[in-house]
Amino acid sequence: MSTPTPAPLPVETTSFVDRHHELAEGRRLLTRSRLVTLTGPGGVGKTRLAWRIAARAERAFPDGVRLVHLSDLHDPTLVLTAAAEALGLPDPLPAHAPLDTIVRHVRDRRLLLVLDNCEHLLPACADLVAALLRGTTGVRILATSRHRLALTEEHLLEVRPLPVPDPDGDLSDPAAHPALALFADRAAAVVPGFTLSPANRASVARLCHRLDGLPLAIELAAVRLRVLGVDQLLERLDDRYRLLAAAGPGVQPRHRTLRAAVDWSHDLCTPEERSVWARASVLTGSFDLETAESVCADAETDTSTGGASADTGADNDFGSGSGSGSGTGTGTGTDVAPSLRTPYVVLEAVAGLVDKSVLAREEHWSGTVRYRLLDGLRHYGLDLLRRTPGAEADARRRHRDWTQRRVAAYERAWFGPGQREIAARLRADQDNLRTALEFSLTTPGEALAGLRLAGSLWFHWYACGAPGEGLHWLERALDANPEPTLERARALWVAALLLTAVGEDTSRARQLAADSRELALGLTPNPNLRRSAAQSAPAEAAHAEYVLGLTLLSGDDPTRAVAHYDSVLAGVPATGHLPALAALDQVQLAHALVPLGQTDRAVVLCEQTLRRCERHGEDWVRSSALRALAHAYTARKQWHRAESHAREALRRGLALHDVVGVALCLDLLIDITTALGARERAAVLLGGTDRLRAANPWPGTPSSGRRDGERAPCRDSEAHLRRSLGRGPFERAYRRGGTLGLDELVSYALQQEPPQTVPETPVPLTARETEVALLVAEGLANQQIADRLVIARRTAEGHVERILGKLGFHNRSQIAAWATTQGFAAERS
Repeated sequence: MSTPTPAPLPVETTSFVDRHHELAEGRRLLTRSRLVTLTGPGGVGKTRLAWRIAARAERAFPDGVRLVHLSDLHDPTLVLTAAAEALGLPDPLPAHAPLDTIVRHVRDRRLLLVLDNCEHLLPACADLVAALLRGTTGVRILATSRHRLALTEEHLLEVRPLPVPDPDGDLSDPAAHPALALFADRAAAVVPGFTLSPANRASVARLCHRLDGLPLAIELAAVRLRVLGVDQLLERLDDRYRLLAAAGPGVQPRHRTLRAAVDWSHDLCTPEERSVWARASVLTGSFDLETAESVCADAETDTSTGGASADTGADNDFGSGSGSGSGTGTGTGTDVAPSLRTPYVVLEAVAGLVDKSVLAREEHWSGTVRYRLLDGLRHYGLDLLRRTPGAEADARRRHRDWTQRRVAAYERAWFGPGQREIAARLRADQDNLRTALEFSLTTPGEALAGLRLAGSLWFHWYACGAPGEGLHWLERALDANPEPTLERARALWVAALLLTAVGEDTSRARQLAADSRELALGLTPNPNLRRSAAQSAPAEAAHAEYVLGLTLLSGDDPTRAVAHYDSVLAGVPATGHLPALAALDQVQLAHALVPLGQTDRAVVLCEQTLRRCERHGEDWVRSSALRALAHAYTARKQWHRAESHAREALRRGLALHDVVGVALCLDLLIDITTALGARERAAVLLGGTDRLRAANPWPGTPSSGRRDGERAPCRDSEAHLRRSLGRGPFERAYRRGGTLGLDELVSYALQQEPPQTVPETPVPLTARETEVALLVAEGLANQQIADRLVIARRTAEGHVERILGKLGFHNRSQIAAWATTQGFAAERS
């Protein structure tokens, strides 16, 4: 995954019943403490309250609010990955000091980080928060958790259930009672025209009282007005409370209340809906209908839709048929449900669960519909599933095998016209990919299937910007599978490929690739392999050869790299050779030829590859070939042709979130732009690229003048720019680039839009406001501005707020860009 654009706070799709006291107290605590934790029971509304507090406080944080969702994570090592994604860092984090990288990235920023649902990952969250508190001064953290983080800097805000009035008291003003207002609002959504009236107020108050004012329980109860009246709700809920109290005296009262609401909601579902609810509880994050059909239908059902064909199974020509991770779960007879023999039955059950507000329906940006189980409802479904021995393992195995079939289909289709859709679907399924891998690597007998899945995802890890996470899973899978199998041969070269992407030790990557080749060649005559698997072994050896060539380039040895790739291309293509890697053999040969002065041959190879990609409607290899073509024309000093190809490569690479390719394109464009005389633009690009590299070093190709992440030509460009622009203008442009995120930087590199909006007409700032704006451009915080001008901090803050209002800006980065432009004008005059 490339550097993600940090998402805004979630849009509220239902009204927020105002918690005036908690909102005010939360904002007050944030002004006094850098760590505020909202605590309380599940279903009390901690997440929603945190969003609202963050939204109200957003203007106080020039660098914005960043939200980290943790509820779907189970591996503590992925907490830093999730935080990095939210903060806009590119994947992967460096292995040696990932926490330090995050701290460096935000050290000079003023932002609010919201960590949502920390309770199951407390040590990892505490370590992250402690490092941020120690290593920064402008970062504040708002956390939600059922348990405190236990840090000395922590201020707690207990989120209590909504206050409920006495049913026999004065209820003449329902708006004064949040619990009643919440019920009325949600009830009106399902029963148009519903209002609180003298006839029902007391019953609603009794209902909310029985639900202990828990928002989730109130909302679930309100939905049932579709079929029951308020008094009927009270009657049924009374029965449920007594049953739960008798069945679980050790359960805390407020958990009984929530359980009662969910139990009762479950009772209203059809048997098929209950079965889908239970089986779908093994899914995390959002999922599409095809996934629901494959996981929730009986095991013998053919649910091969959504791009994966049934005849592929989980095989993908890997393994020896030993049965490890083969997906043979029964799925019937041991489950909690009646037969779900057809996808249509599952579809009807999914529709019923959406109608009953058990499944949340989400519109994906691609236009497809996805579904999500709320966390509490998912855990409820898991509890039901676990009551039947083997049912949970069966459902998880079905999910893992479906994931393998889908990924195998995506891999076959990768060198073709559907790459952007495939990349988008895999990003949307990221949580469930992690779930499938985690199940495989922690369940006895399933490790080989985990190794198979991790290796099959090579194109997602490498081409779509997630090499760091890919390495995480591959290393775990390789450790769990030391046996000499075809799956291990695949995983070894994929791990080596990702090591070249993240700029790790080249010698280690070379050794892994060599081990992969040796293992694959050794398996070729193995009589224990199925015929299809034996035929695939030479292809895995060929893939390892591609990576070995990359390690030669990474070792700055273009002569040996040329000899290597010439030898590879002269051989007979192996059956099953991945077409993308076969095409990239030519691209990497072209890169190796350039520093040897053989640019004519390099251009021919790139053009051949481009024609091949165009025939297949392919984008990723095309982007690589365009970048190599730009490299060749740069060596020829044909700058305009080089610029055109580099921009097109950048555009296509960003569409797939190819962080590796994007980084290399930006490097080329800095050199090209400098040579073309657009010195200020080059300085902006250099500042932006250096900011991104400082956050997470990107790889480079030695034949492009880069070794282990160093960018020698760009360093030459920097020296030239400093001399030609002058120190002041260079520093201003460089700082300006450092304010840009990846998407903004790419847009600027493509000249699609300016990096910041500048007013077309003069803005009447006062002399003092202009002075403050210039200090903002220097990167000074409000307290530093106050110290410099010998004014109160509140006065400085007031100046900044007025500047934002007059200029129509939203953050300090925009002020800095505007002030920089004014600075250039002043210097020229």
